[in-house]
Amino acid sequence: MIEDFLAAKPLYYDEIDYDRFPQIYNRVKSHFKLPKIIHLVGTNGKGTTGRFLAGALHNLSYKVGHFTSPHISKFNERIWLDGQDASDALLEVAHQRLLGILSKEDSDVLSYFEYTTLLGMIVFEDCEFVVLEAGLGGEFDATAVFDKILTLVTPIDRDHEDFLGKTIEAIAKTKLRAIKHTAIIAEQKNLEVYDVVENLAQERGLLIYKVEEMLSKDDKKLLLEISKELELAFYLEQNLALSIAALCCLGIAYEKESFKDSKLFGRLTRFRDNILIDVGHNSLAACSIMTQLSPNKYILIYNTYKDKDFKEILRILKPIIEHVEIIDIDGQRVASLDSLHKVLIDLEIEYTKYNKISKNNNYLIFGSFSVAQNFLREYNE
Repeated sequence: MIEDFLAAKPLYYDEIDYDRFPQIYNRVKSHFKLPKIIHLVGTNGKGTTGRFLAGALHNLSYKVGHFTSPHISKFNERIWLDGQDASDALLEVAHQRLLGILSKEDSDVLSYFEYTTLLGMIVFEDCEFVVLEAGLGGEFDATAVFDKILTLVTPIDRDHEDFLGKTIEAIAKTKLRAIKHTAIIAEQKNLEVYDVVENLAQERGLLIYKVEEMLSKDDKKLLLEISKELELAFYLEQNLALSIAALCCLGIAYEKESFKDSKLFGRLTRFRDNILIDVGHNSLAACSIMTQLSPNKYILIYNTYKDKDFKEILRILKPIIEHVEIIDIDGQRVASLDSLHKVLIDLEIEYTKYNKISKNNNYLIFGSFSVAQNFLREYNE
C-alpha cells in the first residue's frame, strides 16, 4: 500500500543529495510520457497560483494536473487531476506501476518528495498540461528535472536558509536557475531579485517577463472583477494575476467564469464565521496577512518549527494579536516550547495552551501546514 510505503520515508533531511534524483530519473525517463509542464518556483504563493491556473485550464476543457505540497488533511491533496484530488485507487495503481519501473534500491532510496514527484507524473501522463510546483527549492528541486514550457516565479523571500542560502540574492539564484527557457515573474518585495533575474537572463539567453508586462487593460479589468467575485485578499489577487499572465503567455483565451471553484483551501480561508486558516509560515506570509487583516484583532492559534524566524513572524503579527494559543504539533523540527515562550515574553505577547474555540472570539490559525492539520483534526473531533 502506498500509505505504508511513504510512511517509511522521512519527510525531512539534514542534508540533501542533489545528484540522486536526476541520476535515477535519467535511468527511467523513457517510461514517462510528459505533458506540457508549467513549473512554479518561489517562496510564497505557489499553491494558490498553481490552483488558479490549473482550475482555469480545467474549466476551459483542458485535461490538467496540479502537483502541490505539502498537504493539509490527506496525501491525495498533492496530486489533483481534472478538478479533484486523485482517488486512493488511482494513486495505488500508479504506485504499483512506479514500483515496477524503479529498481528496489532506487525506490527505497528516493525521498518522500522525490517519490511523490514521480508518482504524480505517472498519474498525469495523459494530461495536456501539468502545473508542477517545486518543493523548497528550484535548481536542485526534484521537479526541476523535467522539461517545461514556462516557469512562473512567485515572490521570493527568506525561508529554508540552511538549504537555499543566507541572503535574498543567494536564495533567488537557487530558485531562478530552474528556469529553462521562458518565465514570468510576480511582483517582488525584495528588489535584489530583479538584479538576479536580469543577470540570469543575459547569461543564459532566457526570456523573463514581469507579470505587468503580460497583462493588457482588459486583463487587468477582468483580474479585478474575478478577485472581487472570489473575495480574494490582496496577496491572493497577485497570485491570480500571475496565473492570468501565464494564460496570456500561452495564448489561451479565458473569461471570468474560467476561475470558478479555483480557490485553494488554507489560504486565508474563512473556515467558520470567526475562524480564518492560513498555512503561511514565514515573514513574507505574515506581512501579507498583517496588511490584509489590520486593524482587526485575532486570537492566534500558533506553533512553529525551529528553522523558522518565529520571532520576526510574531513581531510582524503582533498588532493584530489579542493573545497566542499554542497548539501541539509533531516532529523533530518543532521549536521547543521554552524558545517559543521566551520569544512571546520578549515581545510582550500573552499566551496560553490551545484548548477549544469560543464563539465569542475571532481566531487566526497560522504557522504551518501542521498547525492547520492538527487544528482541523482537533476541531472535528
